[in-house]
Amino acid sequence: MTDISSVTSSAAAMVAKQTADLHKAASAATTSFANTLSKAQAAIGLRPKTGFTAGPTYEAGTLAGQTKAAFNNTLSATKSALGIKP
Repeated sequence: MTDISSVTSSAAAMVAKQTADLHKAASAATTSFANTLSKAQAAIGLRPKTGFTAGPTYEAGTLAGQTKAAFNNTLSATKSALGIKP
């Protein structure tokens, strides 16, 4: 016959292992989500990719800055093609 204390300790060990595994999974999911959110914010332009928070280096790394640069380049090329002087 099995002693009741061994059954109780086995059950407690099983629950403790499941709890630890659940904490590991939650931590991994949180880290993954935080990394994905950070990358998305940097890509959209809500957050800098570098330590810069303003200026040409910051703008070059944001979607808004890249769009602005592309628009300005297109406008300059059009002015040059049409011979318009500023």
